[in-house]
Amino acid sequence: MRRTRILVAAFTLAAGLLAGTPPALAASGPHTTLAADTYTWKNARIDGGGFVPGIVFNRSEKNLAYARTDIGGAYRWQESTKTWTPLLDSVGWNDWGHTGVVSLASDPVAPDKVYAAVGTYTNSWDPTNGAVLRSADRGASWQKADLPFKLGGNMPGRGMGERLAIDPNKDSVLYLGAPSGKGLWRSTDSGATWSQVTSFPNPGNYQQDPSDSTGYASDNQGIVWVTFDESTGASGNATKTIYVGVADKDNAVYRSTDAGATWSRLAGQPTGYLPHKGVLDTENGFLYIAYSDKGGPYDGGKGRLWRYATATGTWTNISPVAEADTYYGFSGLTVDRLHPSTIMATAYSSWWPDTQIFRSTDSGATWTKAWDYTSYPNRSNRYTIDVSSSPWLTFSANPSPPEQTPKLGWMTEALEIDPFNSSRMMYGTGATLYGTENLAEWDSGGRFTVKPMVQGLEETAVNDLAAPPSGGAQLFSALGDIGGFRHTDLTKVPSMMYTSPTFTTTTSLDFAESDPGTVVRVGDLDSGPHIAFSTDNGANWFAGTDPSGVSGGGTVAAAADGSRFVWSPAGTGVQYTTGFGTSWSASSGIPSGAIVESDRVDPKTFYGFKSGKFYVSTDGGATFAASSAAGLPSGDSVRFKALPGTKGDVWLAGGAADGPYGLWHSADGGASFTKLSNVEQADTIGFGKAAAGASYQTLYTSAKTGGVRGIFRSTDKGATWTRINDDAHQWGWTGAAITGDPRVYGRVYVSTNGRGVIYGDTSDPSGGGGGGGGDGGTTPPPSGACTVTYKITNQWSDGFQADVQLTNTGSAAWNGWSLGWSFPNGQKITQLWNAGYTQSGPAVTAKNVTWNGTVAAGSSVAFGFTGSWSGTNAKPASFKLGDQTCTTG
Repeated sequence: MRRTRILVAAFTLAAGLLAGTPPALAASGPHTTLAADTYTWKNARIDGGGFVPGIVFNRSEKNLAYARTDIGGAYRWQESTKTWTPLLDSVGWNDWGHTGVVSLASDPVAPDKVYAAVGTYTNSWDPTNGAVLRSADRGASWQKADLPFKLGGNMPGRGMGERLAIDPNKDSVLYLGAPSGKGLWRSTDSGATWSQVTSFPNPGNYQQDPSDSTGYASDNQGIVWVTFDESTGASGNATKTIYVGVADKDNAVYRSTDAGATWSRLAGQPTGYLPHKGVLDTENGFLYIAYSDKGGPYDGGKGRLWRYATATGTWTNISPVAEADTYYGFSGLTVDRLHPSTIMATAYSSWWPDTQIFRSTDSGATWTKAWDYTSYPNRSNRYTIDVSSSPWLTFSANPSPPEQTPKLGWMTEALEIDPFNSSRMMYGTGATLYGTENLAEWDSGGRFTVKPMVQGLEETAVNDLAAPPSGGAQLFSALGDIGGFRHTDLTKVPSMMYTSPTFTTTTSLDFAESDPGTVVRVGDLDSGPHIAFSTDNGANWFAGTDPSGVSGGGTVAAAADGSRFVWSPAGTGVQYTTGFGTSWSASSGIPSGAIVESDRVDPKTFYGFKSGKFYVSTDGGATFAASSAAGLPSGDSVRFKALPGTKGDVWLAGGAADGPYGLWHSADGGASFTKLSNVEQADTIGFGKAAAGASYQTLYTSAKTGGVRGIFRSTDKGATWTRINDDAHQWGWTGAAITGDPRVYGRVYVSTNGRGVIYGDTSDPSGGGGGGGGDGGTTPPPSGACTVTYKITNQWSDGFQADVQLTNTGSAAWNGWSLGWSFPNGQKITQLWNAGYTQSGPAVTAKNVTWNGTVAAGSSVAFGFTGSWSGTNAKPASFKLGDQTCTTG
């Protein structure tokens, strides 16, 4: 799976947040009601779906492990549930590139500390520089140190590493290998500041394709790993000997023996290869290096494994097969820390018939394989593989030997043996994270069991979403790399992605509004049709026929009754058909590449948009006419949808910072549009079930309103908006698609670029809160006893985050509450959630919202906020509930 995903629509985003502020901080701006509702956010389970290039076990604490993804953030392992917890959901819209993680480091001295080097692209696709995030609570919260260069979590060479390393003897010292010729960098203050190691002699020179004018494949892959020889230092003193791997086929490995002051090329080293991994066994004094002729993660035609004796300087070729027999590079490399003579490595770029994993128990003198040929093409496997928890990993394939399904993997650049458990191993692939807990069977003649160890790690890029009003499907998703899924239960992994045909990437899908059994999807495929249909609500599919010239999926729209379809594919102009695409005719009056959608009531009305112009067809897509509507976004970063149940009701979102940007509404089928003045920027629009008592469907958008970026909901036709996510749940870029659920009020499905399909459910299922917050009842009587706990949960150079818990310690329930306090040092609230608030000078009043006004005796209510400060950030001296002074906890 060649995951080179590019956020074209996001290239116009503004620069990132100020240095020193945590990723969770949103830009300040005019006050708005940021959260009059509390949402619970989850993933529609897919489990995996993308490349896992790095796995890091902590060396001093059992069961503490992390995984990094190329665009979908970082995760921490939860041993009690055998699941992964996402750690970078707080990355906001402006810093979307920081969801790409190029390296991770877990502190062996202070296991609560973890570091992430983040940034997605080193070329112009990513508008922001890279950063090193540091956490003192295992990734629950972060501080950020901006770097003066970019990092490439989704660039070529991203499976090499780890580029970020902590000195195991003096953990305030960290090193970072940079790409793009920027060299080696060091921090001596636990990642707060960084400076270049000017004495390091070689910034690397390897480029995958020097002729690539985009800067993607032509970037210098730079310095690719750093490892310390902890035996050359003592606790509290910097480690003296450090090894560094460089993307330079002639000069790949360097060493310092004076704690990084001076460096020299290791004498006698092999040439002609890139050093993907460097792993040191200090007990036996061996540095193991996995080499490939290419940078990966999907190229590589030759490879070697070498062992360097640190005491004698002797190099030994320990490759498990002769170089002439390799058709792959080596990468995944690990040492069993309990039995250091045991090492393992992967043939990461062996796509066919399968990846290979090698194991040695004598420091590389002899090797065994995860599988061998018996008599070609038959295989004998040393493992069994069980994908019942993620059945789609078979890809519905029925290959001929020697291929098998499911595969052992591909793009296997990450492989780690648990340093506290020799029987547990994890490894990453291009689609999932696999593992075993009986690895010892390898050496005893039995079979070890491979299973997905990926629950909670969701790494798909979402292109489109659709929630039908009826039928077995709750949600249809259009995904990069693995096509997409029909979810009948959001809490369960679907049995299979869309098949017949199986697109590599689904770009667009739609269903017939009045006949949701009829579904259409379009997508990319190396060879074969680019369109498919279903007549049973997406349970089964059949291929349509492409018109001439089609090269990619584009966008597609189904008529309201399913009688016809309009398709705007890549490679040719807009097309229309009646029936299921056995023949197509060219639409007239609409330019090639237009985005197309259907009216949700009139089966003959379709809409299109291209370069600032809105187009309408009333004859089933045969002819389109340009609307006279003016002032719409001039570019093509636009999403629009027609409202179900009302003919001609169209909403359009999109634009760019250098032109019209926002949300528009048309009540006359696109003849004219009105821009909503209360939405500054909007990138998606979707509809869901109306709130109780509301006459109009609920609107959802990924937008900027009141100076704040977020996911917003309106229950009053856009007159007012409520931010329903919070700073801890931002997911980077969410501009591809959004939809509400037509059957469940308040449920919204949000697209991400690497964190899968997010869905949220409201805590106010009646929808009684309207669009804003406010006082939901009366102030409790002065005699109502109360306790307040005020806690600063995060603080940075000019801002902070605090949580407030208010407890009813009286004997009667409150029917509404109002809590007041004064800041002692001029602090100012910038955002507040789970309550309404006003601030006048230092005085603040926080009031309940509609859903949390009733507080039973002995119960608590909580809210939080971010604020600004300077000089001192002392806590308020007292809090009052109405006229009653509360006890402070």
